[in-house]
Amino acid sequence: MDLFSRSWTALRTAVADLEDQDFQLPSGCTGWLIRDLVCHLIIDAQDVLITLVTPTEAEPTRDAVTYWNVVEPPTGDDPLDALIVRLAAAYQHPELLKLHLDDLGAAAGRAAVLANPDTRVTTQDYVLTTADYLGAYVMEWTLHHLDLIAHLPDAPDPPAETLSHARETLEKIAGAPFPASISDKDALLIGTGRRLPTDPEHTELGDLATKLPFALG
Repeated sequence: MDLFSRSWTALRTAVADLEDQDFQLPSGCTGWLIRDLVCHLIIDAQDVLITLVTPTEAEPTRDAVTYWNVVEPPTGDDPLDALIVRLAAAYQHPELLKLHLDDLGAAAGRAAVLANPDTRVTTQDYVLTTADYLGAYVMEWTLHHLDLIAHLPDAPDPPAETLSHARETLEKIAGAPFPASISDKDALLIGTGRRLPTDPEHTELGDLATKLPFALG
């Protein structure tokens, strides 16, 4: 749960540090500008708040790893993706996006700190412990932090410990480790299809290269 707070705080700080013109740059998410990604983060924060107040007595059906499904790589044509673009445009000014994320994001962060890790919650017809649910979101925040800074070379990376945790999760999903010579950041970018491996990386990946990408949804 501590990693949830660290990854979420780092991502919200990265958004707060954006310049107005940055919101019109492409993000690492296919078809989305940075403003669209920030709008998505607002909806994510709402989802966290909703889920943390949706307890259940049912037995868990997923954990922090099995929460994720490997899906087809996004094309940008999904109706929900298109809705996010329209919602983001409605804000008209980047400062409004920042303020809304700051309000909801802070609330989601506080709710996570106060939550009982053993409580079971429901989301997307899954049942998880709160600890596993928040653990799954470390992957969400870390990947979206990388998406946010994809075209901002001077922006700070996600915290090293959250990159490492997200890599471990991805390796469990993949059923195999990524080569130690590939950094945590690059393993996540390559592994989830956010960039293609270079020729040397492709060679180092070996059989794992044939299974890429592991697009998560």
